Amino acid sequence: MTTAPSPPPLALTMGEPAGIGGDIALKAWSRRNAKTPAFFLIDDPARLRVLAERLGLKVPVVEIASADEAAGRFADSLPVLAEPLVVPVTPGRPDPANSAAVTASIRRAVELTLAGQARAVVTNPIHKEVMYQGGFAFPGHTEYLASLMADRLAETGGREVMMLACPGLRVVPVTIHVPLRDAVRDLRQGDIVAIGRITARALVTDFGIPAPRLAVAALNPHAGENGTMGREEIDIIAPAVADLKARGIDAFGPLPADTLFHPAARAGYDAVLCMYHDQALIPLKTIDFDGGINVTLGLPIVRTSPDHGTAFGLAGTGRASETSLMAALDAAAAIADNRRRHHG
Repeated sequence: MTTAPSPPPLALTMGEPAGIGGDIALKAWSRRNAKTPAFFLIDDPARLRVLAERLGLKVPVVEIASADEAAGRFADSLPVLAEPLVVPVTPGRPDPANSAAVTASIRRAVELTLAGQARAVVTNPIHKEVMYQGGFAFPGHTEYLASLMADRLAETGGREVMMLACPGLRVVPVTIHVPLRDAVRDLRQGDIVAIGRITARALVTDFGIPAPRLAVAALNPHAGENGTMGREEIDIIAPAVADLKARGIDAFGPLPADTLFHPAARAGYDAVLCMYHDQALIPLKTIDFDGGINVTLGLPIVRTSPDHGTAFGLAGTGRASETSLMAALDAAAAIADNRRRHHG
């Protein structure tokens, strides 16, 4: 009887080096067990060694020359593909001069995953304002990842979609990082349908749900009260739900958001399409602030991340929780396995 080969390791990006990404990566390796998927960091090994000493963590940081070495080193050391920083790091005090290394870490993780040398990409949090000061030209992680795979997305007619998930709830915002007034103005039936289709397909391929149920939130209080509190439900959202149903997707709504997230309601669906950012993130972070994760749907590779920011005030203190990162690592491995089984 032959033993199946081990899957490739996960590629974990640096994130903002003055934030908590290094802290939680070191702590996640320290908490590893037999079920923890092997991962390697794309980071500066020297800064990780200094950080481990600062945190009092006995983590042997070993520099590797290629991703192939990671799985064999993971049991007794933290494998790191070197991405040197330009200036030394002081926890909690970001420097835009290091932004190029942060960007390179993401790009290399994607390239290795597309090449099959990594199983999936897991991204540590970045700080957008600092990245912008360093010349980063994208609204955030998700948009940059999509740009790196633009050719493949164009071939399939796909697009990137952000899902936030924790045990018991998956939410997908239709509009994301825009002011609330713009979210209302920019809401389109076609976007709801496109994002709903990608979400329904991902629930099958990535989460192993054969017949997913998709709830669709209303925009206005009380779902607009038949137009007396707004017509978006009548003119945009309900027609989108009808379109999804016509395509064979078990979608229903629009439903008032204030009654959509209690336990009994959550038992009736597998994911919720939300109309704007906070409508999605407030319930998820209320239910599981430490364990929520971000999953990018619609990409040719698997990408997850912790659902929190850089937390400069916690950087270098040892008080940052690694729970969300460990959930993101586990989810990345599970989604990669589900995709492999689905596609044979």
